[in-house]
Order: sequence, then C-alpha cells, then structure tokens
Amino acid sequence: MHRLFVLMKENELIRSAFVLAAGIIVYNLLKIIIRCFVKTGKTSFERKRRNTIIRLLENIFKYIIFIAVLLIVLDIYGVDTKSLVAGIGVAGVVIGLALQDLLKDLISGLSIMLENYFVIGDIIEYEGFTGEVVEFGLKSTKIRNIGGETLCVANRNIAKVKNLSQKSANVMIKVPTAYEEKEDKVVKVLNSAVERIIAETDADNLSEYVGIDELDTSSINYLVKIHCPQDKRFEVRRKALAIIKSEYDKNNVKIPYSQIEVHNAK
Repeated sequence: MHRLFVLMKENELIRSAFVLAAGIIVYNLLKIIIRCFVKTGKTSFERKRRNTIIRLLENIFKYIIFIAVLLIVLDIYGVDTKSLVAGIGVAGVVIGLALQDLLKDLISGLSIMLENYFVIGDIIEYEGFTGEVVEFGLKSTKIRNIGGETLCVANRNIAKVKNLSQKSANVMIKVPTAYEEKEDKVVKVLNSAVERIIAETDADNLSEYVGIDELDTSSINYLVKIHCPQDKRFEVRRKALAIIKSEYDKNNVKIPYSQIEVHNAK
C-alpha cells in the first residue's frame, strides 16, 4: 500500500488515472443516491416527471464532476488552477456573450422542468410536429413521432408547445356500412363493439356510439367515439378497429368495398 502511494506521488499518469476512476465512482454513487431519494410517483405523470428529474440531475452532476476532475488533473501536471479559475471569472463576461444561445438553452431547460411544460414520455405538439418526448436535457429536447422521425429542438426555441399527454383524447372512428343493413341492427352491433373496446383496451366509460356521420356514395358512415389516454390513442384505435371488424363479421354486417365490373364484348 505504501509503495502504491509512493508511485502515485511520483507518477502523474497514475495519479490522473486514480482521479478519473474516483470521479467515475462518485458519479455512479450519486446516480444511485438520486434514484433512491427522488420519490416514485403514483400516477403516470408523476413517474415520468421523476424520470425527467433524475436524468436532468445526472447530467448536471456529470458536468460538475467532469470540471472538477479536469481541474485536479491539470493541477497534477503543474497548471496553476487557482489562476485559471480566477481567469475564468474575468473571462466569464466574454464567454457569456459568445455562448448566449447555450446559456439560453440551459435556462430554458430548467424553466421547462420547473414549470412542468412536459416530461419524458409526454406526447407534445411543436410547430405542427407531434410526437413523444424521448430525451430531455439542459440544452435540447428530442421528439419522436409515430413514424420514427426524431426532431431535435434547442430548448431556447420552445416558446409554444402543446402538451397532449396531460389531457385525455377522443378518437373518432368512422365505420362504413352497407346501405342495405338495418340501422337498428348496426347500432346494436356497434354498441356491443364499444362495450368490448372498453373492456379490452385502455378506453374508458366515456366511449360511445355517436350516430350516423355521413351518407356516402356507397356506404353509410357510422361514428364511434373512443375516449382514452392521449399516449394510448394510436394503440387503442388499432385495437378498436379490429374489434369492430370482428363484431361485424360475427353478426354478418357488410362493410362495402370498391368493385370493378368487367363486360366482355361479343
């Protein structure tokens, strides 16, 4: 052990490696402590907010530890870190002017978190782009839409954003049905389908059969409203369509489709 201390004292590389290892250990310990002390939420929103706060704190501590390790390593190699820190204070104004956008991003990131604009996992709409917040940091936010496209937005540019996850969604489904089908039969089948949708998906009891929505050229379009969590609307819609199709098949209700009639000349 004594020999190790002697080597560390004489060898800058070993001391630097030790400081780096200590920094990694401290960072990982802080991550564990943060996850232990940040309470688990009872609701989906609270759990997503917890996850966002954890990631943000981890990023902050990562930068702090990196700067501390860098200063210690420079000191090991003989750099006058005290003068360097003092110089940073003097040059802070110049750096601040040069990095205004970065500072705006950091301030905006903190503001977004503290004001609960959105958290990781929320569905938001930003300038016509709708998707899930998959990454949120002090500098930028990443949003991924249902097609897999990812939009990276600097936090300073997020002035107007719609958070669609903090309210429920109404999914409106038009169900085309053949004209020859009796209305009372169709209504009965659709009400049965709505009951199954409520029982088998994340839709709630506000879901309902609404009525006839349109008299189309080849079909009567009946309207069903599905009320569900915003972040589940695409999944619920797919399952609802499958259930409606199943109920129509079971009760022999026809869904019209385009047909081509070909006449052979004699």
